[in-house]
Amino acid sequence: MKKLLQSALMAVAVLLSNVATAQEKDIVDIAVGSEAHSTLVAAVKAAGLVETLKSAGPFTVFAPVNDAFAKLPAGTVDFLLKPENKAALVKVLTYHVVAGNLDANAVIAAIKSGKGKAVLTTVSGNTLTATIDNGKVKLTDEKGGVAFVTATDLKGSNGIIHVIDTVVLPK
Repeated sequence: MKKLLQSALMAVAVLLSNVATAQEKDIVDIAVGSEAHSTLVAAVKAAGLVETLKSAGPFTVFAPVNDAFAKLPAGTVDFLLKPENKAALVKVLTYHVVAGNLDANAVIAAIKSGKGKAVLTTVSGNTLTATIDNGKVKLTDEKGGVAFVTATDLKGSNGIIHVIDTVVLPK
């Protein structure tokens, strides 16, 4: 019985250790660990934003998947990743970040309190408009482009990630 109790306690200790480790990952670590976000990670590195996004935050990141980048016109990603286009890349990437920790419930509450829409000011200084469309959160960018949130509340030590299906673009 004593050995069974010791084994159970050891299992609980290992489980709690794993949970604590997962919660210590920041938003960059979470993105790096996602195969679906390798293009985003490459772009964040090229833009020199890794250190910023590893800072205390908190940040809410609307993270486009690789397929979202593939929807852009041919050559767009290669163009943005060139060192001479770093300022444009930074503007696009920071357009996907909102200061603060907005989980899905907070986003939906903001939409409801805004009578059907919430205007979010991004780190780039531009705005994204969040609405509900067929039960999903829809983001409309300043150019009229639309992205849908496909996964929510990936929580890191310095913020939260919501996965989106399209790259949003500032004016």
